[in-house]
Amino acid sequence: MSAIAARYFDGRSSRLHRVTLTVEDGHAVLRGDAERREPLHALQVSERSRHAARKVSFADGAYLEVDDSAAFATLLRQTGHRDGWVVRLQHSWRAVLAAAAATVALLWLGYLYLLPALAAGIAAALPPAVERQLGAGVLKLLDDRMLAPSTLSPLRQAALSERFRRLQPPQGATPAWRLQFRSSRIGPNAFALPSGDIVMTDQLVKLLDNDAAVMAVLAHELGHLHEHHGMRRVIQGSIVTAVSGLVFGDLSTLMATAPALLLDMKYSRDAEREADDYAVAMLVHNGLGVQPLVDVFARFQALERKQGGDFGYLSSHPPSAERLARIRDAGVRMH
Repeated sequence: MSAIAARYFDGRSSRLHRVTLTVEDGHAVLRGDAERREPLHALQVSERSRHAARKVSFADGAYLEVDDSAAFATLLRQTGHRDGWVVRLQHSWRAVLAAAAATVALLWLGYLYLLPALAAGIAAALPPAVERQLGAGVLKLLDDRMLAPSTLSPLRQAALSERFRRLQPPQGATPAWRLQFRSSRIGPNAFALPSGDIVMTDQLVKLLDNDAAVMAVLAHELGHLHEHHGMRRVIQGSIVTAVSGLVFGDLSTLMATAPALLLDMKYSRDAEREADDYAVAMLVHNGLGVQPLVDVFARFQALERKQGGDFGYLSSHPPSAERLARIRDAGVRMH
């Protein structure tokens, strides 16, 4: 086997020794400024790298650096040396692509399934004071920028609140709630905040012009409270923001995540389905049937077609033919 030029350091000083490396009878043999002979099994060879020199380490702390990677690789093959499977995978573009694809798939599955489950567990375990504080802060922000005091008479507000208070929950205890009436520049709308505040705009009450339909909307929003959807969404968004900050080095927007997410009250399909199920169960349990909820979305769909584009309640609770059919079917099953 031909000799390969190398640099040898004895591990006790910084002195550089110019040597040549050969393999003879299962031993690494150094000749030149330093003389040494060691069995191959006692040596450790560094991983391959595109730019760094290969390194051979001795048991006593001495090491050898080889710049001619190609010649060194040939020497290693002649001795029967083989890189570990991790190194081989790192140098295979197919393996790298497969690993990248697997990583993306795992992250996506974690986002779809693990993250929602984690957020649900955290939300359920949070003290109520945390949800109250967060929701109250968002409501104040909305009052300052988007909402105005209600123009409905106190008697009308009290009548709607009392009628909703008389409805019995379909399961367990009723989540703590407070009905807040507001006038709004964002049009007909209703949404639930983690604090238990259910905000309903005057414009929505006037558009529905039907107390049973108003109860259906409130039951749906109560379903969001029952499942902690608002808090779960904040937790999920905060986790994503924190992970993104760790990856990309920017945590400056983390503290703004919660209000921003709550102001954009768009729930996932699963969350809307759960809230629908709660509303249907509550309406049927109180003898109202599901028709009031069907009427709500049917009216909104008709108004959307007339005006063109999403508005108000539709932008955060988009109805669909499938969703309406599901609500009707649920009502039939519960009768």
